[in-house]
Parts: sequence; structure tokens; C-alpha cells
Amino acid sequence: ILTWAPDRLSRNAGDLGSLVDLMDANKLQQIRTYGQSFSNTPNEKFLLMILCSQAKLENDNKSINVKRGIRAKCEMGIRPGPSPLGYYNRSFNGIKDSVPDPDRADIISEMFEHAAEGWSGRHIKHWLDNIGFTTRRGKSVTLSQIYLMLNNPFYYGDFEFGGKLYRGTHKPLITKELFKKVREQQLVPQRSKWG
Repeated sequence: ILTWAPDRLSRNAGDLGSLVDLMDANKLQQIRTYGQSFSNTPNEKFLLMILCSQAKLENDNKSINVKRGIRAKCEMGIRPGPSPLGYYNRSFNGIKDSVPDPDRADIISEMFEHAAEGWSGRHIKHWLDNIGFTTRRGKSVTLSQIYLMLNNPFYYGDFEFGGKLYRGTHKPLITKELFKKVREQQLVPQRSKWG
């Protein structure tokens, strides 16, 4: 096998074990990297295992650090990922935040008001289609998207991430009371425990 570095061959113990088993069975004669080669000798197999295990450790640590960073971002009130419809992501001094979309935010607020008045999801979809409301990509909003939006606490200022509710720093488009009124109408499938 020709490879740039040993860590390119395995990202887990199972892959590494398969390589060593192939060497033990004389089905794999040699692994050559840019600066080293590993053949079927105890010392070279041991060194290969150490290098691949080190790569696995680094990979696992990256995962932990990314999760820690995302959790810290959430605790600061910044929702990771793309903003929901009615907002857009803005980056300022390296920090991304959600700001109301001037073309869509007012319509989203009005959609919640209509839902609180008892409009059905289909009635809201028909209204949105008639006024030419679209996603940022220019597509019409589906009925399932409408239900997801009506069930999303982000619009009143909170957001859910990793099974936990966080208080956001973004500007809410509606009040929490309006969100609760929409839920009381029972037109929104209760997918979230929040609100």
C-alpha cells in the first residue's frame, strides 16, 4: 500500500486491526508512506499501531473540542448553523449571529398572528403562495415547513440545540405569548416540548 501517512489508512481500531491481520496473514507485504515503510516485523507493526492510535486520539479530541465550542456558542446565545426562514446569518468580528430578514420577517410575524386566529396550515400556505412569499432560494414554502416554523421557539427568542433550550441574543419576531396562542390552536403538531 502506498499512502501519504499511516493515519490515512485508519480512523478507528477496527481498520488498524484489519491492516495488522493482513500483515500477519502475509496478504499485505508492506505499507509505504512519504517518509517511512512498514513491513511484517514486530517492531514496524508496533510503530504503525502507535502512529495510527495517535491519529485516532487526535481525531477524538477534535470531536470533543468542536462540541465544546458549539456548546459555548449556545451558552452565549448564538444558535449554530443556518438561521431559520425570516432571518439570515451575519458575521461581525468573527462571530456569526442571526438578524431579521427585511424581506421576510414581517410576513413570518403575520403568519403567526393568522395561526393564532385559527387559520389552518393549508390556509396559511395558500395565503403565502398568493402573496408570492418564498424561501431564500426562491422556492415556495411547503406545508411541513410552515408547521416546523410555527413550532420553532427561535421566533420568540429561544432556540433548541442538543435537546436543551437556550436564550438567544437574536431579535425575536413574535412574543412568547403569541407562540403559546398558536400552540393552543392545536394546528401545530407538538414536536417540541418548549413553549
